[in-house]
Amino acid sequence: MPETGQITVWLRRLREGDDDALEYLVPLVYDELHKLARSHLRRERRGHTLGATALVNEVYIKLVGQHVIDAADRVQFFGIAGRTMRRFLCDYARMRKRLKRGSGRRPIPLEDVEPFLSDEEADEVLALDEALERLAEIDPRGSEVVQHRFFSGLTLEETAETLGVSLRTVQRDWMAARAWLRKEITQDIQF
Repeated sequence: MPETGQITVWLRRLREGDDDALEYLVPLVYDELHKLARSHLRRERRGHTLGATALVNEVYIKLVGQHVIDAADRVQFFGIAGRTMRRFLCDYARMRKRLKRGSGRRPIPLEDVEPFLSDEEADEVLALDEALERLAEIDPRGSEVVQHRFFSGLTLEETAETLGVSLRTVQRDWMAARAWLRKEITQDIQF
């Protein structure tokens, strides 16, 4: 694991507008990003066509496209990377549903679409995303806790540090948000 100080230096340079900083930062955090991507993909169906390396590459492309990545340290960077992975997987699920409904320019045979998420799995990903958006409206910190824990793979302690609140507060928010999401989502999604 790279020294946290190196990561912080490159993040600071990135925030200051150094366009090359991300090129130096990514090799330092690549293994952890890959681990985070594998964690996300473990929640997807078996045989998902998107691999961890492809997901990391997509996140990298999205991050390069941003003009400013406002992360002061490693924990905040992985929070941003985790949210970016979540958004990409949701977009991927939406694309899969559009293809299956025929909104493309040419018809696609069903057997060509099968490698993507099943309808039920795509619905689950989208239901979770929509529920998190609703949760953010009524409990912004609870939504952030879920995103940091579930999508960024942060520990309770890292989440508390990132949000600047006590560990006890994060534990309460985590429990309340998970209960609320379970109630909101009728599909069987594992938290």
